[in-house]
Amino acid sequence: MSAADAAFRIALVPGDGIGPDVVAATRDVLDAARDAVGGFTLTYDAIDAGAAYFARTGTDISLDGMTRAGAADAILLGAIGLPGIRHDDGTEISPHLRMRDAFRLFAGVRPIKAYPNTPRRLADPRAGDIDFVILRESTEGLFFSHGRGEVSHDEARDTLRITRAICEDLFDFAFRLTRRRKASGAPGLLTCVDKANVFRSMAFFRAIFDERAEAFPDITRAYAYVDAQALDLVRRPWDADVLVTENMFGDILSDLGGGLVGGMGMAPCAEIGLEHGLFQPAHGSAPDIAGKGIANPTAALISGALMLDWLGEKKGHAPTVRAGKAIDRAVWLAFERGTMAPREFGGDGTTRKMAAAVVNALPEALAAIDDEQAPDTPHGTPADAAVAEATS
Repeated sequence: MSAADAAFRIALVPGDGIGPDVVAATRDVLDAARDAVGGFTLTYDAIDAGAAYFARTGTDISLDGMTRAGAADAILLGAIGLPGIRHDDGTEISPHLRMRDAFRLFAGVRPIKAYPNTPRRLADPRAGDIDFVILRESTEGLFFSHGRGEVSHDEARDTLRITRAICEDLFDFAFRLTRRRKASGAPGLLTCVDKANVFRSMAFFRAIFDERAEAFPDITRAYAYVDAQALDLVRRPWDADVLVTENMFGDILSDLGGGLVGGMGMAPCAEIGLEHGLFQPAHGSAPDIAGKGIANPTAALISGALMLDWLGEKKGHAPTVRAGKAIDRAVWLAFERGTMAPREFGGDGTTRKMAAAVVNALPEALAAIDDEQAPDTPHGTPADAAVAEATS
């Protein structure tokens, strides 16, 4: 693909609560990076979906929404769900979970990285070096039972499913991700997190991990039971590199990880398959601050950077990759300068003001990443090193 040919259509799903706020901020930054780098275009297809839409229409996504999302080059989602709106069985409105299944988005990538001038939840000074990725399988595990659970008067059952096909793709992705991070200076350590000492499904999960490891002799592998891994993420999270795990375990551990670096406003997410990618902040809809313009956009902005990196790598288009790296670096610089000042950290930043701070840092970020002597990020491994190996 030549620079002139690079045109990307993004399915935009603002969703509920603060979703529209952080998506609008992310679009500002994406467009600024596009203009600064050049060589590609972004067009947006806005899709109605979420709990509020369900309350108005009785459906959780517009009639052709899934089709349009599947036809786009990538999906950018804000937040889904509102506390007072539920299905009759008590579960949340969740069209994004159906997207994971429909588009086989098996690799849920959750980068966990400490940024300058953000709260350190752990007293140890090494907490400033936290930089790891939780890779959560996103289509099966215990979440396989979403919408399928059996409930009677006396008991309820949800089934955990692990399949060879998904595991093989997940682990190949995990080893390649770890290899890419290793090339950027990370340890090159991939840890399989499971409960193989109790459940046959988890022993099966670990066995397939070992099978796929044979093709990646350059990557060091390790093992942890999920309870012990949760303990170690509090005791010594700076030792972690890439953790690969089942869906529910990853859901829990990734929130723990977000808490280590300030909160869920700092937790980006990429849901990657062999053909499709969905990018979203991992936080909820926060309806108490919706529309007030004070939501922390960091997780959404980094998710947007991940999206550009994935699109560029998938299409073999260097300017798009460069734009993703520039956003990642600019977010870092904005925190370093103190111009990113989220309210939950005691600052006075508005959502759009913080997005503007990132836009203002883009020229310096581009100059830095173009310097051959500069590392991929000012600290550790770039967040966008987390996703580009999906189709390798």
